[in-house]
Order: sequence, then C-alpha cells, then structure tokens
Amino acid sequence: MSNGTEQNSPVHKVWKPELYKIQLEAPTPKALLRDDDIKEDSFPDYYGYEYHGVMDHKQSETLLNDKCDGSYIVRRSPGATDYYTLSLRFNNRTKHYKIYYKPNASGGHFLKEDFKRFDTIHDLVADGLVNFYMQIHAAPIIQAMMSQTKSSYQQSPYMTLNRRKLRALSNDLRKSLKYDNQPPMNDNVASITTSLTTALLTNSTETKATNAQKQNEENMNHLNTNGQSQVSIGADDIDVLPVVYQKSHKFKIHTFKGLNWCELCANFLWGFTAQGVKCEDCGFIAHNKCSELVPAKCVPDMKKIRGVFGSDLTIVVTLHQCTIPFVVRRCVEEVEARGMLQEGIYRVSGFADEIDALKLALDRHGEKTDMSESAYSNINVVAGTLKLYLRLLPVPLITYHAYPTFIQSTSCTSVGEQVIKMREAVKQLPPAHFNCLKFVIEHLNRVSSHHAVNKMTEHNIATVFAPTLIATPPHLTDLSQEIFVLTSLITHCQAVFMN
Repeated sequence: MSNGTEQNSPVHKVWKPELYKIQLEAPTPKALLRDDDIKEDSFPDYYGYEYHGVMDHKQSETLLNDKCDGSYIVRRSPGATDYYTLSLRFNNRTKHYKIYYKPNASGGHFLKEDFKRFDTIHDLVADGLVNFYMQIHAAPIIQAMMSQTKSSYQQSPYMTLNRRKLRALSNDLRKSLKYDNQPPMNDNVASITTSLTTALLTNSTETKATNAQKQNEENMNHLNTNGQSQVSIGADDIDVLPVVYQKSHKFKIHTFKGLNWCELCANFLWGFTAQGVKCEDCGFIAHNKCSELVPAKCVPDMKKIRGVFGSDLTIVVTLHQCTIPFVVRRCVEEVEARGMLQEGIYRVSGFADEIDALKLALDRHGEKTDMSESAYSNINVVAGTLKLYLRLLPVPLITYHAYPTFIQSTSCTSVGEQVIKMREAVKQLPPAHFNCLKFVIEHLNRVSSHHAVNKMTEHNIATVFAPTLIATPPHLTDLSQEIFVLTSLITHCQAVFMN
C-alpha cells in the first residue's frame, strides 16, 4: 500500500504486500524470434516468430544457453503429433513443456486439460515465470502461511473489515428471535438457540484442511494453488452472539484484475490469471487452499438474491431472518385454514397461470402478498405454489448428503429401527433444511388426519411429494423406496423429530 494509507485504516492492518513486491521482481517474458520463414505443411498459425519449427531439446538448449531468464521459444519436437514444446530459460536452466492450443470459446494456450488457459503464449510464460520466481524467493513467506496457528478467521481481513456490520446484524437477529420458542433441532445442532452471527464470528472446530499438500512438481502449475495456507480457525477471542448458521460458500476459480489479496490469510493473490477463488454468493476471495479452511458461514449479498423461488434455502432464511421461509409458512397457513377438507388437496393441480401469478407476487412483494380467498379462491393454486417452491430449491429439502441414510431406513425390520435410522438421517440435514422439513412433514401429517374426507392418506401424500422433497438421482424412475420413506416420515413424524 502507499505511504498515504491512513494509520487507522483497516486496510492498512490486513494487507500484506510482501508477495506483491516479490512478484514485481520476477523476470518477464522475452520471446527469441527466428529471422527467417519456416516452410511446414502444418504450420501453426496461432504462433508467430517465436515458433522455430522442428527442433530437438539439445538444439533448443544451445539456442537459449546464453540468454537471460524469461527468454523462450516454441518448437515442434521430432515425432510430436498433437502438441508443441515450450522451451523456457529460468534460473540459468532451460525448461521444456508440452503446450496445447484450442481455438473454441473456452480454449486458448494451456499446459494440460483442466488447467489455466491463456490468450497468448506471452501470457502463459509470464504467469509461469511469476510462479517459478515465487517458488524460490517467496518460500519463507509461503512456509509461514502454511504453519500459522495463531491467525484465525477472527483476525482475517474479512472479519477485520466486516466485524461491525456483522455485530449489528447479530443484534437485529437477537431481537427478531427473542420470542422464537422453537425447540432445539437435534444433537448435531444442539446450540440452535444461539444465532447466525455466533457461527460467523466464532470457530467451527470441525473446520480442517481436507487435502494434504501436493508433491512439488517442476512445472508451471507448481504454485497454481497460490499458497497452501494452513491457517487454523482458532477459538480465541470468541464473540458470543445470537442461531448456529451453516451455508457453504460457492467458490469458483476466478481471474482477478488489479491488486487482490486473500480474505483469510491477507496475502497477495499472485499470478495473472486464475489466481484464486471467489464465492458467487457473498464475494469472499481466497487462495485455492485457503478456501478449504473457510468455515461454512457464507452470508450472501442481498443484491445477488433475486426473489425466493429457486434460491438456496439457507440463504432465504438468513436474509429474511426467519426459521421457516415465509413462502412455506404462508402457504401452509392458507391450506390449513381452508383446504384441509378439500378432496385431493396437493394431488389436484391448480391453474398454471394462477400459480405463476402467485409465484411472481411472492417474489415481488414477499410477506405482504395477498393470498386470501378473495385473491386466490382456488386453494389448489396455493398448494401448487408450495409444491413449486419446494421443487425449485437448488438443494432439495432432503439433501443429497442425507438421502442414502433415509433410503437405508427402508431395509429396517421393525418400525422402531426405522424411526432410529430416520432420526439419524434428519440429523444430517443443515439447520434450515431440518426446520423446514419438520414444519412441512408435520403439516402433511395433519392433512392426512383428514383422509376420510380429503382422500389424502399418508401414502397418497407421499406419492405426490416424493419427487419434490427427496434428492432422487436423475435416472431413477421407480420411486417406491422414496414413497415408503416419506410415508413413514409423515406417519411417525412426532417420533422422528422429537427433541
């Protein structure tokens, strides 16, 4: 940072410029150009005068022997068919790499599939030189990043810059949940009565690096991870604030423009392309390896959320500071007020255009949406809207992770064993999914209690809701197991969801 940075600026405290300074010292690409034309039947027109035709490695080393670091040529190795060779001078040695090119939209120059792509060979070499240079000259800093034990999520740039905002959010949550008498969810989430920002500002003791450091390779992807920061998420300096909150970040490889640093370890994201990852929901920036240590406490940016239909369940309950999404709660209230005795409730479809209109209204007006009988006289429209909301969840209410345990319950030999297995399964659900599933299943149990009139037994309801609530594999057409699971869940909901 410049000397003009204010002494009390939080940026001054979090930005570590050492790696950026080292990157500036790295050698730059210097193409060694040929001085004559090359006559080849298959001349690669995507290379220029840096291409020297057919040449073996000894000839290329002779050509580059007295050249400065960063000098390079492109050649075709004798006998090569589907690749060309980059010969590059670095640290008084000549290195050789197979390089490829694809002209399509996602193509470019690259070393191997599923790796960084570059518009030009110059860019590929520049990025490689930086990584080589960092490997040698930044090794002590990277090693310190790897061995940190005191630096924590608490002291990360993200928390330094956002602590005040998160504390204010926490106070709002404390007020909104003050009169919420929801019972604790389960053993795994015993502290559900503490709130969202507790988990944001405190430690997740289960957060550990899941991948060991890969063996060093003498290749340009040696430091593609941009530093394997083994920063532990310490439990010191815990701010106890009010709802255990879990939502995984949606990290995607990202190419950053300008100066950017990791929001966990505060070190510079070096390189020129695909330097790190960025969360699509909250914008958290990190090195690839640092991202593995970031707790699952993603707080999405409200500006990135458009409506509630099709949005992640955890995001919705977080942004709206509620336990049950208002769409689910309002629809259930309407059905229980005027649809419990409706024959075929949830089985009979409402008019598609009216369901679309109600969906649009809920996305646009939220809690203020008029769902009364005067606005939607056909209760099947409200019931269909609830099914649509649950069907559009990116992660189904019964998640992919919990699905196998639910299916295992079908093989139990007694009702008691089956209930125990389903208790185990619901404990695997994220808090938002657990709360919503419990609310919906208990509602469906009440609906089925009127089956003599509405003709909707537990099995009939399960047949309707199985494809909506359960994360069934796409190729699966026989839903008999899923229907059995849901039937049992509705029938024995009090025992399964008991405290």
